[in-house]
Amino acid sequence: MKADLSDLNAFVVVARAGGFRDGGRVSGSSPSALSEAVRRLEGQLGVRLLNRTTRSVVPTEAGERLLERLGPALFEVEAALGAVSGFRDRPAGSLRLNVPISAARLVLPRIVPPFLAAYPDIRLEVTAEDDFVDVLAAGCDAGIRYDDRLEQDMIAVPIGPRVQRFAAGAAPVYLDRRGRPDHPRDLLDHACLRGRFSGRAIQPWEFEREGETVRVDPTGPLVVQLGGTVDLAVDAAIAGSGIVVLFEEWLRPHFDSGALEPVLEPWWPSFSGPFLYYPGRRLVPPPLRAFIDFVKAMSW
Repeated sequence: MKADLSDLNAFVVVARAGGFRDGGRVSGSSPSALSEAVRRLEGQLGVRLLNRTTRSVVPTEAGERLLERLGPALFEVEAALGAVSGFRDRPAGSLRLNVPISAARLVLPRIVPPFLAAYPDIRLEVTAEDDFVDVLAAGCDAGIRYDDRLEQDMIAVPIGPRVQRFAAGAAPVYLDRRGRPDHPRDLLDHACLRGRFSGRAIQPWEFEREGETVRVDPTGPLVVQLGGTVDLAVDAAIAGSGIVVLFEEWLRPHFDSGALEPVLEPWWPSFSGPFLYYPGRRLVPPPLRAFIDFVKAMSW
């Protein structure tokens, strides 16, 4: 059975966007054109692919199965077309990245402006979320994650600082009131501002010094979801509500300004920096290839 490639692409756009109106906004096509393309595809296949209501559009079981298989296939088609466009003087097209919020805040700001200046014909789309995702199924060309969350069949390229640290900090007024911890276990007697990933338990804080690792699970007045609401914990720490632990780069401006004071600095643990990862495909789209080469040429 031979289906029109544009109809297949229309189905993918609508299914991922969750509606014809949002799909039209993403793709630049009209909602009616997308609706007609999906209807044509359903008629050709003889099966309903989308359940439509006045409030939502969601894939049927058959639609989910088709979407799962189409994502990687359309990626290969785009890569093949991109390889041809690579014969142009400058790479052009879209580059879609899925990154953790920490990378969007701490890594990409140093890369994105000069990259866009160097490649004006590339349109960069960045989605920030902290859950690990299948980049192809999510419609992305590549992602950024830390090494302990990379899939085995991905190609990984170092991006950003190669060594990072978690830092602890609190407002001087809080430490004057409650005392300054000398050992990680002292945190059990302090108000600690915690974070956790969506749907997961709160993880203990880990500290290390001269080969000794100490894990503590303190309590406190505030728990935030890691990612979008982390700044609330930082603001609460600055206001004197307790001690916060976060990327050192995230807290550094507040240390430098004096709004926060470093806590247990000799115990701050180090970890390896993030990686840009992408599927090990034979054809790499020119926008992604340009980004990879740009990242490799940078020094940190």
